[in-house]
Amino acid sequence: MSVATSIDPKQVHEIIGRHQLADGYDMVLDLDKSHGPWLHDAGRGEDFLDCFTCFASWPLGYNHPGLEDPDFERELLRAAKCNPSNADLYSREMAAFVESFASHVTPKGFDHHFWIAGGSLAVENAIKTAFDWKARRLGRTDFNDNVNDLVVAHFQYAFHGRSGYTMSMTNTLPDKVGLFPKFEWPRISSPGIEYDLDGNITNDVASLEAKAIEELEAFHARSENGGNKIAAVLIEPIQCEGGDRHFRPEFMQGLRSFCDKADALMCLDEVQTGFFGSGKPWMWQHHGVTPDVVAFGKKAQVCGIYAGPKVDEVKENVFVRSSRINSTWGSNLVDMVRSRRFIELIVENDYAANTAARGEQILAGLRRIAKDTGAFTNPRGVGSLLAVDYADGDERNAAIGRCYEERLLTLPCGPRSLRLRIPLNLTEQEADEVLNRVESAAKP
Repeated sequence: MSVATSIDPKQVHEIIGRHQLADGYDMVLDLDKSHGPWLHDAGRGEDFLDCFTCFASWPLGYNHPGLEDPDFERELLRAAKCNPSNADLYSREMAAFVESFASHVTPKGFDHHFWIAGGSLAVENAIKTAFDWKARRLGRTDFNDNVNDLVVAHFQYAFHGRSGYTMSMTNTLPDKVGLFPKFEWPRISSPGIEYDLDGNITNDVASLEAKAIEELEAFHARSENGGNKIAAVLIEPIQCEGGDRHFRPEFMQGLRSFCDKADALMCLDEVQTGFFGSGKPWMWQHHGVTPDVVAFGKKAQVCGIYAGPKVDEVKENVFVRSSRINSTWGSNLVDMVRSRRFIELIVENDYAANTAARGEQILAGLRRIAKDTGAFTNPRGVGSLLAVDYADGDERNAAIGRCYEERLLTLPCGPRSLRLRIPLNLTEQEADEVLNRVESAAKP
């Protein structure tokens, strides 16, 4: 018996709570007995149907058979016995991961990659890439040049993380960033789509989009007259934490046009939406708009950014000049090995297509439940990323509690939304069970 397995599950929360804030779920994850989408609670001895997936970071459920491959297990153990600084010490294991990611996950035309641990720091380095690029475009190449007039345009309801730069753009719940000093960068109104129960758009989203573009244009006009200058426009293709707010392709195209006009980089935060979560490798591929820099993490296991040719308009960009962006560990070798195996399994089993199909199945079911019960509105989603709205936050929180009683794990987002984050390998039968439990919990 190991040190960990010798601990009584009933003691887990008490032990952890003695040394840190222990405000997580009132369950104890059993790493051995959890399987597929079923999270086993060692305390209760019960299985929960997991539509939480560790905040959309665990892509293929628990104990996928493909992770029991002996070669993979040996490689994983070998990597776990050492924690090299991958930014400076390269290994065969790292090379295998980089080649797999660049070949099967990164779209063609994006030749630059940077790896780091943590989604916030992925976004932060996307922003640093843009700042360096814009400064050099303005002829500021001396490292002592003043660049404090460079800013990032971002959007209401955005969540980009809790680190230094990202806190200045995160604006969901105030407890995430309140009482921490922040930059006052331009915050643009967010033209999210609202849907009826048949999937039709019900709000005047075109007018909202026009307003957002006008706000960007007005800020840019001031910059032309000596004001602050936009280095990047940063947006999540779906504003997940902010309420699973979706955007039309037309709006994303408008942002692309603005960035080209303003000589700014179009940066996307795909930390939650990327790595096949939408049924495609990247959510931006649904919009038909090519960004300049994309931040990723969560399901990918490894966080970081990839960038396209616009960055190369500056010769000594951050992907060329040593030490401009870096970290000690450059992500984590164990995560790289696991990520490469996930990529293999996703490609071999065509889990991207499965994700798209299960998303359509659950979305259709959510619309039916909404019509039958009237419990919620605005069902929406793509692939593994699904959500509904309740009348207010209290009703939403009560619904999450009822889902928990049905042994279904869900998540809140925004002021009154409930979101589901399903595994990419969820089966048709398991998706039906998700809907059964949502329906049982729909009303008190």
